Amino acid sequence: MNHIEKARELFLKGYNCAQAVFVAFSDVTGISEEQAFLISTSFGGGMGHTGEACGAATGMYMAVGAVLGYKDFTDADAKKQHYKLIEDLSEQFKAEFSEIRCPELLAKLDKGEYEVPADEAYKNRPCLIFVEKAAELTENLLKKR
Repeated sequence: MNHIEKARELFLKGYNCAQAVFVAFSDVTGISEEQAFLISTSFGGGMGHTGEACGAATGMYMAVGAVLGYKDFTDADAKKQHYKLIEDLSEQFKAEFSEIRCPELLAKLDKGEYEVPADEAYKNRPCLIFVEKAAELTENLLKKR
């Protein structure tokens, strides 16, 4: 099972979007699934249902940070390079959905602005398209590294 399939499976089991993406990459982050579930708990629903960044995107950022993040806070170049990676991921996510904030994504989803597969899974949990895209973008980036 690849990371996209794992994220899909976790989300359809009922885990939040951030958990689904972050935990799917436990095998490469070195963080146990149990710890990854706990770390990402608060990020679902746009940061704990506050309407901020999409949980799938934050799960993506956490996974990338765990693998490619910087450790030396004095290394300005490492910080710059890492933030550029995150900026690029955000732009790729927005290229697909034009947004990254949960309320706007949900509003466009409700209006039918995104092409959602007819699969029954999407009827029950339509944010699955965001989870799958975040996992795909993460997978693609990590394969390049």
